[in-house]
Amino acid sequence: MNSPRITFYCRFITHNPCTGRKSFPSARLARIKVCEKNYSTRVIKRSSVNPAIIVIAVGCLLNFTLFYNWAPTVSQDLEHSTDSRYLLKPEQSIDMAGSILPGRPGNLTKDQEAKLQEFWIATLKLFGVEQEDDHESQAGISTSEKKKKKRSMFSRKEGGQANNAADKEDKFGQTKEFLQMVATQSPEDLRKAFWSMVKHDHPDGLLLRFLRARKWDVQNALVMLISAMHWRLQEMNVDDDVMKNGEGGAVADSLNSTNPTAKKDGNDFMTQLRMGKSFLHGTDREGRPMCFVRVRLHKQGEQSETSLERFTVFGIETARLLLESNVDTAVSIEIAPVTVLFMLKMLNQAIVFDMTGFSMANMDYTPVKFMIRCFEANYPESLGVVLVHKSPWIFHGIWTIIKGWLDPVVAAKVHFTKNVDELSEFISRDHIPTELGGDDPWTYHYEEPVEGENERMNDASTRQQLQTDRAATVREFEDVTRAWIRDGEGQNRREELAKSLREGYWELDPYVRARSVYDRIGLIGEGGKIHYYSAQPAATAAPPPSTAVQNGPLPAGPRADDLD
Repeated sequence: MNSPRITFYCRFITHNPCTGRKSFPSARLARIKVCEKNYSTRVIKRSSVNPAIIVIAVGCLLNFTLFYNWAPTVSQDLEHSTDSRYLLKPEQSIDMAGSILPGRPGNLTKDQEAKLQEFWIATLKLFGVEQEDDHESQAGISTSEKKKKKRSMFSRKEGGQANNAADKEDKFGQTKEFLQMVATQSPEDLRKAFWSMVKHDHPDGLLLRFLRARKWDVQNALVMLISAMHWRLQEMNVDDDVMKNGEGGAVADSLNSTNPTAKKDGNDFMTQLRMGKSFLHGTDREGRPMCFVRVRLHKQGEQSETSLERFTVFGIETARLLLESNVDTAVSIEIAPVTVLFMLKMLNQAIVFDMTGFSMANMDYTPVKFMIRCFEANYPESLGVVLVHKSPWIFHGIWTIIKGWLDPVVAAKVHFTKNVDELSEFISRDHIPTELGGDDPWTYHYEEPVEGENERMNDASTRQQLQTDRAATVREFEDVTRAWIRDGEGQNRREELAKSLREGYWELDPYVRARSVYDRIGLIGEGGKIHYYSAQPAATAAPPPSTAVQNGPLPAGPRADDLD
């Protein structure tokens, strides 16, 4: 993307204190309009290739392309840090060997930490929080680097080169969405949208995903972040509709809506859940949540496009809730290639494409396009591994072509398995369902919504108090972050506040999110405890502590991480 050009735009965006809106000074408007033309999305030319070949290729492409740009892209020149500030903490991302993955909270080099601070400066500035003196005290940026960046903002030659790169990379029109968002939303609106997006995640962890996805380019990461916020807030209404209304809202629409379209969308959404087209269950050998997809259950045209998109986003957001703070990627296990449609729900888990009874009728291009955008543009750096299980012979020749389209890092995450022995290299046999030849007897069964399960969402008083408490914690986190950037101190307090935000989210969760099947079967327990293999109905007693993953407030009493 065109970092200098974007920086140029941002410097001439002004904030009107009366209206609370951002705008471009009229003196710059003509020039900006000319520049913005360079960001228009390219029109893909029609191909003369046989349409049948395109259909087959696209169908297979959906199995892998959706993961494009999701694999870690940490630069090879960024080495592990030995600084004592980055020692392992319980809430940090770990790999199978028990060490923190590079580029995550707790394992940042000095260069990476400087990039994170620079990203916070840019983000807080858009939110109307950052002060000018904070920017000048930014750690890790030398005077020569600042001068170079300043020159690049006004250099036509550099701007032209960057603009060509932007045209090539910005296939989802993220720059246009970025400009629209900052021009039409007040700083406070942007700030609220960001913290709503954080949920129980570590704020640093969220920003680092966008940084890694954009190879540590702060301006490109900022564009991607704001574009993702635009998508969540204005296109999909993730938090104020999809997750707020959830399954109960879909049931109500399917039964009571007088709008035929809304009635069908609600019915189609619930049909997919009830049949178990895809579902979340268990973890792989690295502790990452898995999503299994039964490809044969999808038939093109059976469900509306709106319901497919809603089902996709609902699955992705639910999978996010399963990610404990020490695992920030997922595994994708595919039992034979099918439409990417199913993979959308498995952004953070193993996608198993069960190709039993698979036919060309199971392939669908429309949801593939939507899913690719979801994963590439809006949920970066959340994929751990892709397992293609028992893929049919027709796919292998096509894979040679698809592999050439993928980033080498992404392609390296794709693995093919032919039987349960090969699958067990990635997933413990006792975690592989019996329908795939494993020893896990668990089977998916949809539990219907229960009357009164969302009663707490009607308690406006408690919700408001919890949101007020969270807002105070957010404000302190922002203040301490500014001090950390300015003085290099306060990281311990930031970690404490990040923990408070995580715990506070799970206290707020029942008041802002409708219960799902995963709450009803006990996978998502009260307070954010995740019970992968001893799921109990929500009304029953909690399972033994040894089987639960603490995802919310920690119990009272001494813990291993309290010991010196």
